[in-house]
Amino acid sequence: MFSKQDELQIAARGSQLEEVKKQIENFRSGFPYLQAVEAASVGNGILKLDDKEIERFIQIFEQKVLEGISIVKFVPASGAASRMFKSLFAALDDLKAGKPETEVLAGSKDVREFIERISDFAFYGVLVESLKSQNLDMGLLHVLEYLLTDRGLGYGNLPKGLLLFHRYEGYARTPFEEHLVEGTVYARDHQNVVRLHFTVSPEHRSGFESLLNKVKAEFEAKFGIVLEVTFSEQKPSTDTIAVAPDNEPFREKDGSLLFRPGGHGALLSNLNDLDNDLVFIKNIDNVVPDHLKPATYEYKKALAGVLLHYQNHIFKYQRELNEKHHTALESGFLAEAANFLENTLNVKPAENQYYTEKEDLYQYLKEKYNRPIRVCGMVRNEGEPGGGPFWARNQDGTVSLQIAESVQIDQGNPIQIKIAKHATHFNPVDLVCGLKNYKGEKYDLMLFTDPLTGFISTKSKDGKELKAQELPGLWNGAMSDWNTLFVEVPIDTFNPVKTVNDLLRSQHQ
Repeated sequence: MFSKQDELQIAARGSQLEEVKKQIENFRSGFPYLQAVEAASVGNGILKLDDKEIERFIQIFEQKVLEGISIVKFVPASGAASRMFKSLFAALDDLKAGKPETEVLAGSKDVREFIERISDFAFYGVLVESLKSQNLDMGLLHVLEYLLTDRGLGYGNLPKGLLLFHRYEGYARTPFEEHLVEGTVYARDHQNVVRLHFTVSPEHRSGFESLLNKVKAEFEAKFGIVLEVTFSEQKPSTDTIAVAPDNEPFREKDGSLLFRPGGHGALLSNLNDLDNDLVFIKNIDNVVPDHLKPATYEYKKALAGVLLHYQNHIFKYQRELNEKHHTALESGFLAEAANFLENTLNVKPAENQYYTEKEDLYQYLKEKYNRPIRVCGMVRNEGEPGGGPFWARNQDGTVSLQIAESVQIDQGNPIQIKIAKHATHFNPVDLVCGLKNYKGEKYDLMLFTDPLTGFISTKSKDGKELKAQELPGLWNGAMSDWNTLFVEVPIDTFNPVKTVNDLLRSQHQ
């Protein structure tokens, strides 16, 4: 299958030959669907905090900050913004092909809304200045060309993190800047150091670094903090091999192998490089202006408090299980640990597995307690049911809480479809993670993934069809073997920008 030249190419990328062979096998065998048992809901896998609990968990978090806990905010920021402007790109192509502006506007509601409310966008001022500098009017062709292409702002080729999202009195902010501002509240340690880590694409790293250098001193003075911002890129070794429709390696014109980015699951390796006690994870486009941030601040701190509270219990059980032989542990302690694991950490033993032998129960508990922990915010689903929080059966037969995407649900199975339709919440990518054990030793996160939760899609290159493979998603299969808690968070904390016109919603004005 692979020539000596292929093997050299694989090695040069930092990939392992055996891993690439396994990816080829995944194409041939396919990935199994998630075995959903039932949808998680409030009272059945999802915690709903009342005002007193929110206050208590915030206090737990703030006390731990004073005690010196190490915090970092992790933001996947490498995604291109091109999909935000899909309708505008189509309109630009039509205009360049000679289609009259009136017809283009008549044919697209999205383009009409964009142009009618163009002055409401935070980037309007710089766009106007760009056109004025070339003595151009605000005709649709000029507007789209100077917004999207390198003739002007080049927004169609930039990552979302570097686009102007929100307008303030006399200035505007990008999502990157909004995340820095957010971090000053809940990613600030006891010495007023705010640590953030952004994963970026190589071609745009300098843009992020330049913007950071521009605002760093101003933000530090304004918020009384020290900013420590780091960047990393998706590693070539996490790319996955592409195959032709017959599952043989896809070849470039020069005969070399084609590798493609492995999706956001590839960022597990970047997350694994961090050495902090507590990690907040949030997508780059889920930000709001300052006047709407308080709800985010409150729930971020509360989620962290939930994690620290339950992690404290986990550490107690870890210490006993790791430092004592099973013969030295009381049966009552093992029963207590088993009850906490099943009824609080939501890990149910495999069907018909009763662990009648003390040593077997000890080994089972030791394995399940020695894992990283995550607390995931869940938003009530007000639209069509889809991917989100489920109880699911794992490869070892246990049942636990999992975040599933719609593509992981077998749409040909009536029972699974029914379970999916009963989903009451969805995942807004609002996570807090604990990466260390009771000794302060960091887990190797690569050991707690489910490799069978990848995804295969159909793409094309140079006019030829190919199949691509995504690694287990960062908050899906990549964290499948973590101890997991779900907490309901308000819809106010979820304001993603998927299309440019989403910026016209009241939450972004």
